[in-house]
Amino acid sequence: MCSLFGVSKSGYYEWTKRKESNRSKRRQQLEKLIRRIFFDSRQLYGSSKVWNALNHQGVHVSQKTVARIMKELGLKSRTVKKYKATTNSKHNMPVSENVLNQAFAAEKPNQVWMADITYIPTDEGWLYLSSLEDLCTRKIVGFHMDERMTKKLCLKALDQAYRLQKPKGNVLHHSDRGSQYASSDYQQRLKQYGMTGSMSRKGNCYDNACIESFHSVLKKELVYLNKFKTRREAKEKIFEYITCFYNGKRIHSSIGYFTPNQYECMFHPTA
Repeated sequence: MCSLFGVSKSGYYEWTKRKESNRSKRRQQLEKLIRRIFFDSRQLYGSSKVWNALNHQGVHVSQKTVARIMKELGLKSRTVKKYKATTNSKHNMPVSENVLNQAFAAEKPNQVWMADITYIPTDEGWLYLSSLEDLCTRKIVGFHMDERMTKKLCLKALDQAYRLQKPKGNVLHHSDRGSQYASSDYQQRLKQYGMTGSMSRKGNCYDNACIESFHSVLKKELVYLNKFKTRREAKEKIFEYITCFYNGKRIHSSIGYFTPNQYECMFHPTA
C-alpha cells in the first residue's frame, strides 16, 4: 500500500499516530453547530441567520466561513417564492387616515399592531388566515383561520390578540382598506378596545409591509413546501408554525436576531 502511494512505511506510521490538530477539532465542532442550527430551523435558515445564531451562542466566526461550510455540507435553505394575493378594497365604506404612514417602529409592545389577511390553498379550497403582528416585537399576537374571508374572521383574530396581550393604553391598529376592516362592526370593536384605526393608502402595498412580510415568510417557509389535502390539516400546520416556531424559535433580523417571544420578554424582565 505504501509503495503504491509512494510513501515510506515510517512516514505512514508516524501519520497514524499524529494527534488531531486544534484547527481540525474546531472545524468539526463548527460543522456540528451549523448542522444543528440549520436543521433546528427546519432547513429554512440561510447562512446569514445561521451566522447570527452562532454569534448569539458566543461562537465568533465570519459569515463567509459559515456560508462556505454550509455550501460544502450541502445545507441550502428550502424556502420558495410564489404568487401573492391581495384583499378587496373596492367598497364604499369609510376608511381611516393613514396614521402610521410607514413609520415602522415602536418603542414597546402593544403600541402598534399590523393586521392583514392571506390565502392558503388546500385540496378542499381556500383557507383564509387573518393575522395581527406587534410592530415592536414582530410577534403574531392574534390570528384566526376560516374557509370564508369575512369580518368575523378578522374580529376573532382581534379578540384573541386583545385577550392574550391585555394591552394597557392606546394601541394603533393599522390595516389595509379591506371591507372586513372598514366594516362598522370591526370599527366598533376597535373603539370598544380603545384602539386608534389606521389604514394604508389606496394602491400602496408598502404601507402595510411588515405584516405582509410575515405572510410572505409563512408562504415560503411552510405553505409552498407542503400540499394540504384538507383545511383542517392546513390549520394544524399553520397553528404550530406560528405559535411554536415563528414566535418561539425563529430569529428575526429587525429585532437583533432574537425570537419575538425573547424580545417581548426583554420588556417584562420579572415575567
